[in-house]
Amino acid sequence: MKFNINRRDFLTRAGAMAAGTLLAPSLVEAARQAGITLAEKPAGIQLFTVFEKMNTDPKGTLEQIAKIGYKEIESAFSTRGKYYGYEPKEFKALVEGLGMTWRAHHALGAPFKMPPGRKLPVGSDGKPITIPPMKNLRDNYQELVDDAASAGLSYLVCASTPVGTSDEIKSSIEVFQKTGEAAKKAGIQFAYHNHATEFDPVDGGKTPYELVLSQTDKDLVKMELDLAWATKAKKDPVALFKEHPGRFPLWHVKDIKADLATITAVGTGVVEFKRIFEAAQIAGLKYFFVEYDLAPGFETVETCYKNLQKILA
Repeated sequence: MKFNINRRDFLTRAGAMAAGTLLAPSLVEAARQAGITLAEKPAGIQLFTVFEKMNTDPKGTLEQIAKIGYKEIESAFSTRGKYYGYEPKEFKALVEGLGMTWRAHHALGAPFKMPPGRKLPVGSDGKPITIPPMKNLRDNYQELVDDAASAGLSYLVCASTPVGTSDEIKSSIEVFQKTGEAAKKAGIQFAYHNHATEFDPVDGGKTPYELVLSQTDKDLVKMELDLAWATKAKKDPVALFKEHPGRFPLWHVKDIKADLATITAVGTGVVEFKRIFEAAQIAGLKYFFVEYDLAPGFETVETCYKNLQKILA
């Protein structure tokens, strides 16, 4: 499994939507047209943001997240195994009992492997964390699809997959197609989440991201665009939306500092969220999840939420 910065250790400006008119529509109007006003599509959170807290106290952590105001949940892997130690329907009941909705789950594209020279991070006890066996799309795509369907999820997302060589990209694309077909039969949607390295050319040719977009069925394989990693790779999200309209129903609302290396709270970095959200209709946005890789505490999680509220006001 490939990781960038924190996550990988662990696991031309585009025009406004109303180009050609005297004034671009307001962010609120653009959001209304796309059906993503906060009242209708409230802010979500990717639980990797509170990774260690979810491993030690999933129920208490979800209670804190709900108290802050988050209403949509995207899950990730856990050292507790399964879905933070729960079966799919059990975790769904826990989330819904707190007034939230479990929308999506992140799964590995291939068996987990630490990148060369990297070490697992330590937990609160000062010892390296232990990662239990995890299902992956290459070997267990049907089981993962079945779990997602049984939980009533809308999306199953590939969190990360090997894309360092042409052969790895080809293999990953084949896995995506199979998973997308199985997901469609189960009544859910498959999507692929990016990091920054997907935008690096491989073997002197095109980038993995270009190849995934061009060599997968646009209805079977959607994209979850991580706004910070796209920014780090110096890719314009709005330009991507215009090149592939409707292909980006999920976003990770993550921010990054001007050094393009340091993750920071939403609204305190260089990601142009207002401009990006104005293109939500073009992207085909359905759900968005705040993410701050391994956030230091709930204060940061709350800051991200409050700043996002201001951005979307």
